[in-house]
Amino acid sequence: MSVADATDPAPETVSPTTAHEVPRLRAGAIGLFAVLFMVLANAAPITAMTGNTPIAVGYGNGIHAPGGFLVATIVLTIFSIGYVAMARHITATGAFYGFISHGLGQVWGMAAGFLATMAYIVFEASLIGIFSSFAKTTVESVFNGPSISWIWYALVGIAIIAAFGYFDISLSGKILALFLITEVLILLALAFAVLFSGGGPNGLMTGAINPLSAFKSAPAVSGGAVGVAGIGLFFAFWSWVGFETAAVYGEESRNPRKIVPQATMIAVIGLGLFYTFVSWMAVSANGTTGSIKVAAGTNPFDLFFGPTSDKLGSGMLDVYKVLTVTGSFACALAFHNAASRYLYAIGREGISTSLVKSLGATHKKHGSPHISSLVQSIITVAITLAFFWGQKPTKTVADVPYVYLYGLMAILGTMAILIVQSISSLAVISYFHIQKQHPETASWWRTFLAPLLGAAGMTYVVYLLFDNLKFAAGAASGSPVFKATPWIVLATFVLGLVVALVMRSLNPERYALIGRTVMAESHERDADVPRQREANVATPAPAES
Repeated sequence: MSVADATDPAPETVSPTTAHEVPRLRAGAIGLFAVLFMVLANAAPITAMTGNTPIAVGYGNGIHAPGGFLVATIVLTIFSIGYVAMARHITATGAFYGFISHGLGQVWGMAAGFLATMAYIVFEASLIGIFSSFAKTTVESVFNGPSISWIWYALVGIAIIAAFGYFDISLSGKILALFLITEVLILLALAFAVLFSGGGPNGLMTGAINPLSAFKSAPAVSGGAVGVAGIGLFFAFWSWVGFETAAVYGEESRNPRKIVPQATMIAVIGLGLFYTFVSWMAVSANGTTGSIKVAAGTNPFDLFFGPTSDKLGSGMLDVYKVLTVTGSFACALAFHNAASRYLYAIGREGISTSLVKSLGATHKKHGSPHISSLVQSIITVAITLAFFWGQKPTKTVADVPYVYLYGLMAILGTMAILIVQSISSLAVISYFHIQKQHPETASWWRTFLAPLLGAAGMTYVVYLLFDNLKFAAGAASGSPVFKATPWIVLATFVLGLVVALVMRSLNPERYALIGRTVMAESHERDADVPRQREANVATPAPAES
C-alpha cells in the first residue's frame, strides 16, 4: 500500500449554517520533515534504546529482545494502516479525540480525548524525570561539574520547553531536528562498528532477531530472577509511543492529507527497522550471557555504554552521554507540544465559554496554543515537585527521577494511550463500514481487517501491561502512585464520559460539536495557498443514541 494515494478523496461538505468559528493554529507552518522530526523525537530513539532495551533484555525476553522490536514493528504497521486512512479525511489537532468522535460518537470521543490528553500530559513529566537524571550524571561525570539536586535540572528543562511552546511550532521543529539527527548518528555509528567487527564473543547472533523467539523468557543469570517475555514485548511497544502524534500537527502542516499519512508510516517502519538493528547490535556486542548479565546488573546502561567505549572510544562515550541528555529533552519538548494541542483541542470546542477563551485561544502572532502550553508547563512542574517532595531516595533506589518519575509516569501514560489506540482502531471500522463514510477509501484490508488486527494487537499489549504491572514497575511498585495507576486511568475515562453525557443533557448544541472541529480545506492546502482560504470549522453530526 502506498503511503500517499495518487488521488485524494473528495473533500467533506460543510454547511455554512453549521460552521463553528474557532481560533486557529498557524496553518502551513511546517512541512513533512518538521512533522517527521517531531514524531520521531516523541519516540526518542536514544532514550528508548538506552533506557528500555536493557529492561527488555535483563527482565524480559533476553537476547531475543530485538525480535520483540520486530514484532512491534509488524503490529504497529498494521495498526497505522487504518489510522492513516482516517487521517486522510479528518484533520484535527485532537487526533484520537477527533477520530473516535467521528467513528464511535461524541461520548466515546470525549472519554478517549480525556484519556489521551492525560497520557501526553504525564509523558512530559516522565521525560523530564529521565532528562534530569541523565543531566545530573553527565554534568558530574563528563564535565566534573558540581553535585546539585536533580530538581534544578528538571525545573530548568521545563522552563526552556515552556519558552519553545510559546513561539511558532516551526522553532520546535528545528530544535528537534538537530537533536534527533545527532542521536541517530551516534547510535548508527555504534551499530555499524559492531557489525563490521563481526559482533562480540558469540558473533552477530542472527537468532536474536527471530520474531518467534521474542515470546521466550530470559533465563536467570548469576542467581537473578527468570525474565518475563511479556515485559520484553511491552517495553518494545513502549518505545514507539509518540509515533501517532503526526495527526496532532495536521492543522499546522502544509498538506496534512499527505503529510500525516507519510510521516506516520515512515516513522513506524523507520523506527522499527532502526530499533531492531541497533538493539541487535547491542546484544551481539555483549554476547549471549553477557547481555543479560549487564542488563540485569547494577549498571544496565552499560549494555550500550560498554560497546560505545570499546568500539568508538571513551571520547565518543562522553558524546553519547551528552546526547542522552539532549535526546530526552527533545522527547519532553515533543510531548509538551502534543499535550498542549490536546488541551487546546478540547478547550476550543465550547465545553464552556471560559475554556474557549483560555485553553482554546491561540497567539495572535505565533499561532501557537500559548495558554494551553502554559497550563501544560504548570501541570508538569506540579507533578515534578510532587515526586521531589513526596518520594525520597531509598537504600535500593537512589535515582528518584529515573525510577519513580520516569518509570511510573511512563507506565501510567502508556496504559492510557494503548487503550485509546485500541478504541481508535474500532472507530476506523465504524466510520468506514457502519456509517458508510467515504466508500472510495473503504476496503476490506485497509479499513476493516487491518484496524481489527491492530485493535487485537493493542489489546494484547494492554493485557501484558496489566498482567505484569508489578514487575514493570520494579523497585517503584511500592509507590502509592503505582498502586493508583489503574484507578487514575479509569477515573479519567469515566470523567470524560460524564462530561459528555452532562453536555448531551444540558446543552445538545455544544455536545454536537464534540470532536467535530476539522479543517475543511486541508486537502488542498499548500505552502502557497493564502491563509484566507483556510477555515477551521466544526461539523456537527447527529448525536449517537
